[in-house]
Amino acid sequence: MPETEIKNVPDYFGCNVFNETIMKTRLPKNVYKALVKTKQLGIALDTDIAEVIASAMKEWAIEKGATHYTHWFHPMTGVTAEKHDSFISPTPDGNVIMEFSGKELIKGEPDASSFPSGGLRATFEARGYTAWDPTSPAFVKDGSLYIPTVFCSYTGEILDKKTPLLRSMDVLSEQAVRVLRLFGNTTTTRVTTTVGPEQEYFLIDKKLYDKREDLVLTGRTLFGAKAPKGQELEDHYFGNINTRVSEYMKELDEELWKLGIYSKTKHNEAAPSQHEMAPIFTTSNVASDQNALTMEIMKKVALKHNLVCLLHEKPFAGVTGSGKHDNWSMSTNDGQNLLDPGANPKDNFQFLTFLVAVIKAVHEYSDLLRLSAASAGNDHRLGALEAPPAIISIFLGDELQTIIDALESGKMISENQDNEFVIGVEALPNFPKDTTDRNRTSPFAFTGNKFEFRMLGSADTIACTNYILNTIVAKELKGFADELENSKNFASDLNKLLVKTIKEHKQIIFNGNGYGDEWVEEAERRGLPNRVAAVDAIPHYTDEKNVAIFEEFKVLTRTEITSRTEILLENYSKIINIEALTMVDMCRKQIIPAAFAFSKQLADAMVSKHTVGVNYDAEKKIADKVSALTNGILAEVENLDEKLLGSKDVTGTEATARYYRDSVFSAMQSLRAVVDELETITPSSIWPFPTYTDLLFSVR
Repeated sequence: MPETEIKNVPDYFGCNVFNETIMKTRLPKNVYKALVKTKQLGIALDTDIAEVIASAMKEWAIEKGATHYTHWFHPMTGVTAEKHDSFISPTPDGNVIMEFSGKELIKGEPDASSFPSGGLRATFEARGYTAWDPTSPAFVKDGSLYIPTVFCSYTGEILDKKTPLLRSMDVLSEQAVRVLRLFGNTTTTRVTTTVGPEQEYFLIDKKLYDKREDLVLTGRTLFGAKAPKGQELEDHYFGNINTRVSEYMKELDEELWKLGIYSKTKHNEAAPSQHEMAPIFTTSNVASDQNALTMEIMKKVALKHNLVCLLHEKPFAGVTGSGKHDNWSMSTNDGQNLLDPGANPKDNFQFLTFLVAVIKAVHEYSDLLRLSAASAGNDHRLGALEAPPAIISIFLGDELQTIIDALESGKMISENQDNEFVIGVEALPNFPKDTTDRNRTSPFAFTGNKFEFRMLGSADTIACTNYILNTIVAKELKGFADELENSKNFASDLNKLLVKTIKEHKQIIFNGNGYGDEWVEEAERRGLPNRVAAVDAIPHYTDEKNVAIFEEFKVLTRTEITSRTEILLENYSKIINIEALTMVDMCRKQIIPAAFAFSKQLADAMVSKHTVGVNYDAEKKIADKVSALTNGILAEVENLDEKLLGSKDVTGTEATARYYRDSVFSAMQSLRAVVDELETITPSSIWPFPTYTDLLFSVR
């Protein structure tokens, strides 16, 4: 298509997705209806129907240029996985035909021992299965048909992040429908959780990226003195998007739209070279698939523009890191958003019931929500006055807080007349206010008709957070339904239940500044935990109450929870180990040689001046400082080496993770401080890799 030709987005949106429009035209009516029932109601598909779908899917994919198919899944590595098989099948005459059966669509067999299992699988126990998830659409990419699947072991334990999400969606739907029946709703048959994940990222020049071993190996800068200019002027946020970035964003949108991803918003973020993309919400499992795909496409498109997309939570010290905001709500299959307050939220008791259930769930299971955002990368960001603190709390806003307070006290609420924003310029229209302000310091904020969980790190999968959210809310809805289904006076008993629940759980609600030190003190008085580091949060996965809720709803077994805990802690230790080894390597091969080169340059200058009788005090002063810093670097490298060796004497995944946090990471920080100081006095012609000024301000 010529560059001058205008592309009409609706003409190509979803063109690489086996979506409902394609299915309507390619599937028999009875097959299409069965598949829609599966997507909407969670009804299992018959194998004969799967055979018909597989044939149609293959023909469509081949027309799109596909030669292979792959079962695409979300193992516990934190990224997606895929094994590609061709459609070819040999014929007796030595040729091939293109075949794809219902069996191949439904089941695949990757090597289960090669993925993290937390002790569930031994190396010699290799068999594992992928199973088609028909509720998430297949798509064509890079010459292959991608089939979204779940992943489990030969013995039945789940080894992925998708399966518990699908299970949690089912259990929440079941309990939410029970509550809706209490309010006289007889039409809703399924409630679906929906998510819109906002994605933050950095773009840097690839030539500079390639010169930084730390960026290549770890995704973040392990060394780097602050640039003279950072984000102090607040001029990058929502600022003009430069041409190179704009061209990247344009192509990114086009590639995402072809894959049916509702990329909606793009803008510059707070830090230099930082940006954000936000999609329109969709069902939780599809949103999880699409966010994983979005992160992959972001990186691939960046390379085409000689850029690198960084998704690490804190690629640069001293400027804002990157998060991911999980906008979560509940919708019925007959069109209701259950978290929409409506025009009169104080009289909308159905809304208040679901709202109070969420409040209770977040308070009782805040430890689970916190660990869903726990990682080595996110430790650099949480609580750094750029992201919510590690304390879980809920922001409701003034209007809902007033309603909650009135419900608790039994007092009447006067009508709010201040519902219009008056601009004060005659030519401009006034417009209605939202029911809540925005609170960017809150980890779990109500934002009009959804909750925004702001704690997730930019590289995180959203699956874990959402299967936890779904499960804990399902638990509270079940409790409400159990208590109210046999009520003789529903209105009165509901009111008593809501009041009792608010009184017991209102301490989780905080509408103030989450960045302030006073909130840390206040949260402690309220009994709200502040688990600052990932290693403080992750072990609570196996707390008895948390195991109980997952087992009650058959989302995860005790064994599966234990394995996930082991995987998260092991991953934490491995990341810090890689970072520490990278620091040592950079120091020995690049930084110390650069210090020696600078020392020689200064020594040569002193000799030259001494020869002609010129004072060389300035050179000597700098040389002494360089020598002292070089000696300091050598000492810190040896200390870090010693700490790394010490890790071999620690047993147990939790103890090892704590050792890496307390000993290895601490030594890394000490080493960085000395290196960064040396950078500030070393000429750029000698410093061995690009500086923060180069990295953050080179994309034009």
